[in-house]
Amino acid sequence: MPLPPRWVRRIVLGPLVVALALFMVTTIPLWLLLGAVASPLVPGRLRLLRLLWIGVVYLVWDAAALVTLFALWLASGFGWKVRSPVFQRAHYVLTGRFLRALFWQGQWALRLRIDVAGTDPDTAAPGRPEVVLCRHAGPGDSFILIQALVNWYAREPRIVLKDTLQWDPAIDVMLNRLPNRFIAPGHATGDSIEAQIGHLATGLDDNDVLVIFPEGGNFTPRRRIRAIERLRADGHEEMAVRAERMRNVLAPKPGGMLAALDAAPDAGVIFVAHTGLDRLLTVADIWRELPMDKRLVMRFWSVPPEDVPKDREERIAWLYDWWARIDRWIETYRV
Repeated sequence: MPLPPRWVRRIVLGPLVVALALFMVTTIPLWLLLGAVASPLVPGRLRLLRLLWIGVVYLVWDAAALVTLFALWLASGFGWKVRSPVFQRAHYVLTGRFLRALFWQGQWALRLRIDVAGTDPDTAAPGRPEVVLCRHAGPGDSFILIQALVNWYAREPRIVLKDTLQWDPAIDVMLNRLPNRFIAPGHATGDSIEAQIGHLATGLDDNDVLVIFPEGGNFTPRRRIRAIERLRADGHEEMAVRAERMRNVLAPKPGGMLAALDAAPDAGVIFVAHTGLDRLLTVADIWRELPMDKRLVMRFWSVPPEDVPKDREERIAWLYDWWARIDRWIETYRV
């Protein structure tokens, strides 16, 4: 379904979410009663009640974020100074607080535990800009990574995201006010995706990170095969062979990384792997596994700028080397 114009999202979707949240809050006793009655009919310990609760929490979270963002818009002079440093910082602080609240509820209701293996990136790389390259698999991994960067490591992320995330009104408003890029893979207009990423990476300061998901989408076995076939069709036989050896990740697309490193030559690189949610590939998988009762493990590897290859072909081979390492790590830590 095509994304509606921005004015429709602002005037229709945003107020609709706020109204729906008010309705759910005022009628929550009824919904909880219905959930309690129906829960014995569904496998899992209080599955319906827990999923209902997290659904209502997310809806109220979205609505509260929209109301707060509207107040910031008013305070900035009806958007006049919304991109000034003071209001940009206010939006990052707001992002951190809302993500912290959402994860607190999610961990409580879904019994999701997040552990970090290895050193954190700020211990290895204090006070310098970073390009973060993360695998993409499982529901909510983007939220988890941004929560870690903002609240654990006090970073201000610039993110490359799919344009479909703008269906969520709070994400739409918040992230369009900050230096991020929503892209539609295969439907780029104007500047290429690589050019947009290069522009986004320009001017990173010592607490900024640029976040890229080089695979371009969540891992599924079918996407893995398609990515390998695409490499062969484009004449990249050696890369296709290397991608075939990786069983848990998609073949990475180097274009975004190359553009980012060219635009931010003083930045280090952080590779991020995670496992725990990657078996949730379909709606049926998610329904079967929820409430999650899961342990998600994250691993950060920090590479200083002087260790990043300078040559284009060397950088592509280096990216594949790291993706093979991430593939092996996932095989070891998968639960």
